[in-house]
Amino acid sequence: MRIPLSWLRDYVDVTLPIDELAERLTRSGLEVDSIERYGIEGSELPWDRDLIVVCNIREVTQHPNADRLVLAEVEYAPGVFHTVVTGAPNIQQWKGLGPISTPVRAIYAKEGAVLYDGHVEGRVKVKLKGKPVRGVMSDAMLCSEKELGMSDEHEGILLLPDDAPIGVPLVDYLGDAVIDIDVLPNMARTLSIVGMAREIAALTGQTVRLPKPTVKTSGAAIDSNTKLTIEATTLCPRFTATLVRNVTIKPSPFWMQRRLTMAGQRPINNIVDISNYVMLELGTPNHTFDADQVAQNHIVVRTAKPGETLKTLDGRTHTLASDHLLVCDPTQALSVAGVMGGESSEVSPATTNVLVEAAVWEPTIIRRMSGAFKLRSEASKRFERGVDAEMLDLAQLRLTELLQTHADGTVAPGMLDVRIVAPRAVTITLTTHEVRRILGLDFTVDQIAALLAPLAFTCTAVDAHTLHVGVPSYRMDVSHTADLCEEVARMYGYDNLPSTIMADELPTQRTNLALEREHYVRDVLAAAGLNEAITYSLTSRTSAAKLNPAELESDDYLHLANPLSPEREYMRRDILPTLLESAAVNIRERGMTRLFEVGHVYHRRADAILPAEPLRVAIVVAGKRHATAWNAASADSIDFYDIKGIVELLCERLQLSGVSVAATELPHLQPGRSATLILTVGKESHVVGSFGELHPDARARFDIPAMRVAVAELNLELILAHASVPRYTSISRYPAASQDLAFIAPIAVSAQAIEASIRKYAGNALSSIELFDVYAGANLGDGVRSLAFRITLRSTERTLSDEEVTKLRAKIIRGVEHDNGAKIRS
Repeated sequence: MRIPLSWLRDYVDVTLPIDELAERLTRSGLEVDSIERYGIEGSELPWDRDLIVVCNIREVTQHPNADRLVLAEVEYAPGVFHTVVTGAPNIQQWKGLGPISTPVRAIYAKEGAVLYDGHVEGRVKVKLKGKPVRGVMSDAMLCSEKELGMSDEHEGILLLPDDAPIGVPLVDYLGDAVIDIDVLPNMARTLSIVGMAREIAALTGQTVRLPKPTVKTSGAAIDSNTKLTIEATTLCPRFTATLVRNVTIKPSPFWMQRRLTMAGQRPINNIVDISNYVMLELGTPNHTFDADQVAQNHIVVRTAKPGETLKTLDGRTHTLASDHLLVCDPTQALSVAGVMGGESSEVSPATTNVLVEAAVWEPTIIRRMSGAFKLRSEASKRFERGVDAEMLDLAQLRLTELLQTHADGTVAPGMLDVRIVAPRAVTITLTTHEVRRILGLDFTVDQIAALLAPLAFTCTAVDAHTLHVGVPSYRMDVSHTADLCEEVARMYGYDNLPSTIMADELPTQRTNLALEREHYVRDVLAAAGLNEAITYSLTSRTSAAKLNPAELESDDYLHLANPLSPEREYMRRDILPTLLESAAVNIRERGMTRLFEVGHVYHRRADAILPAEPLRVAIVVAGKRHATAWNAASADSIDFYDIKGIVELLCERLQLSGVSVAATELPHLQPGRSATLILTVGKESHVVGSFGELHPDARARFDIPAMRVAVAELNLELILAHASVPRYTSISRYPAASQDLAFIAPIAVSAQAIEASIRKYAGNALSSIELFDVYAGANLGDGVRSLAFRITLRSTERTLSDEEVTKLRAKIIRGVEHDNGAKIRS
C-alpha cells in the first residue's frame, strides 16, 4: 500500500519526521518497505526553493530561426517576466495567438538548477547553464515530469492547475513523500489512507479527521425506477447503490490524478478515478455501471448459470461456473462480484447516468474467483481480507459528492440498501490475568484501557481485574483475548516488553521415534543421490488420473468445499501423479530427474468423518545412470533395477525384516518390469508399495519424452511401524569363508525362493548373500536356468574349520534342492 504523505495529512497531523514515522510504524507491526521522496530534502533530486518555481505562460511566439522551437514569455514571480526557449509540443496550441487570456501554469527552472536530462535514457543529473539556442539566449527552462524526477514522461512540459500560485517554490507546491507498506493479512484495516491515519493517530497521540461529504440531491429518487435483488444471500452481507444522472466524462482534477499516480494507480477519466480514489481513501472498493446499460433498471446479485460467459474490462471472455458470484441485470451478467466489471456496462465517453455500487462480499468466494479467473485487482485484494460493512454509507456519500463536484452530476435522492447480515457489536472480556499470562506484564484495568482507547476500543471496567472491550466494526481481525493482548503490546511498545528468565525448567523432551525415522528416510534417499520435492497436496481429477485413467470417475476423491481453482479442488490419493508432473518438467528441460517426496495422502473412510492420512514416499528417477566424461562411452540409462536397488537400500537401512519382492502387473507400470514390495509380519503379509518402469502410455500422458522412467510409491507409515531400531553389532574378528553356488532350477522358481532356502539352512553362520549370475542356454535344457549365488560364512565366536564349512555347504545344497526342485550345477 503506497501512502502519499500529503494525502495522509488530510486526515491526521503528521508531526514526526518521515524516517521516525516509518520506524514507529515498523515497530508497531506494519512493515515499511521503502520511502520515496519527491523534491523534498532527502530525495534523489531535491528541488531548489529559489531556482525551481511555479510560473505562468503569458504568450507563445515562433522562434525566429527554428521551426520546431517556440519562445515562451513567462511570469515566474509577481511582475517578473522572462523568455524561455522550448520545444514542448503541448504548448504549441498557443503559438502566435498573442497574449493568453487564461492561466497556463507551468514549472520554471532558473540557471543553476539541477534537473534530470530529459533527452537521455535513465536518470542523469545536469546543471542548467545558459547558452544560445539557434541565436536566442536560453538560460532557463520549462520542466517535464522526467526532468523533475516525478515520472519518465517527457513528451511535454508539466502543466499545473490554473490556481497554482505564481512564484511559489515547487517543493512547497508538489514536494511529497510516499511510504510503501507491505500490508500483512492481519493488517487489512490499513489498506486505505484513512486506515493508516487511524494507526498513525493512535501511535502519535493525534486525532483522526474523517471526510465529511455533503451532497445536494434532486430529481426522482433512485427507488422510484431502480430495483435491487439479492439472490445469493449467503455471499453478499450488504449491497448499496446510488444513482448520479447527467455526468460529464472528462479528465479528473490535477490533485486527484497526482494522488492516484503516487498511490500506484493510473488515471483514466473522472468517473473511474473517483471510484479508485474512494477505494484508496476509505478502503471500500466500489464499481460504477453505465446505468443506461442495466436492463429494466434492475440489479440482481446471483451465482452464475452453467455455461454462462462474461467479457470483463480487460477484454477477456470467461466461462463461468455455478459457484461464481455475479452482479447482473435480468438479461445478462454485468460484473464478477468484487473482482472486475464487465465490458457491456462499463462507463464510456457516451455515458450520462452512473449507477454506483458499494457492497461487501464473502471473502472466500472472492479469493476463489480471483484465483480461478487469474484476476488480481486492488478491489479483490481488499474484499479477500474483509471490508467494513459500516463504511459503505460514508463511501457512498463520498462517491456521490465527488461525482457531483468533478463530473457535474445530479445525485438522485436515496440509496438502495439491502442488508442480509445485521450489524453486530463485538464485545470481548479481557482480564489482567490474561494480559499477564500472555505478555508477562502486570497492568491495571485503567492502564489497559488507556492503551486500547487510542485504537477506538471502548473499555468498560467490570471489576478491578476485568474489562469489557467493545471492538470497532473495522477491526475484523480482533475476535479473541489474544488479539487484544497483541494490541496492548503494540501500543505499549514491543521494545518495552521486559526480558524475563523462564520460571520453570524446560519440560522433558520425549523422543518422537516416528518423526526421527521419517527424517531418516529423507536422509537415506538424499544420500542415494535423490533430491527432495514438495508438491501440492491438492490436485484435480484430470491430473490425478494421468497415472491411471480408470480412476477418473472414482468416488474416493475428497472434494474441497471452497477450492481456489479447478486445478486444486481435490485432495490427492497418491503422491506419484503430482511428483511426476514436476519430474516431467525436469526431464523435458534437462533430460534427467532424481526426485523423491515424503508426504501424506488422503483416503475417504466410510466409518469416520475425517479421512485417513497415511504417510507415503514416492520416487521418480530417469536419465543416464551417471554423468559421462567427454572421452567416455555414453552411460546406460536408468531402468527397473535402479529403482529396485533404491527400494532395497531403503529397506536395508531401516533394518526391515520379512520383506520380499513379487512380480506384478499394474496399469501404470511396464509389464515385465514392475513389482510389488511385500512385508510379512507373523502370518500376515501386506503389500506396502509398488515400483517399476513407467508404462509408455502413462509416460505420454505426463508429456515425458520417450525414455525409461523408473518410479516407486511405498506405504511409509506401515513400513516405519515395523522398522527395527538400529542396533550396534560388532564386526566379527574371525575370518570369513566365501562359497559360490550355482543352482539349476525351473524358470518358475524365483531367485528369491532360492535365497530364502539358503538363508534358512545357513542359519546364523551366513554373513552375506549375493546373486551374481543368471544364465539360460541350450546346454542346460528347456525350461530351466542357472542362478549363481556368492555366500559368505562367518562365526562371531571362532574361526570356522574347513570341515564345518564343507558340512554347511552340503546342508545348504540339500535344502535348496529339496525345497525348490533344483540341483547344484557342476
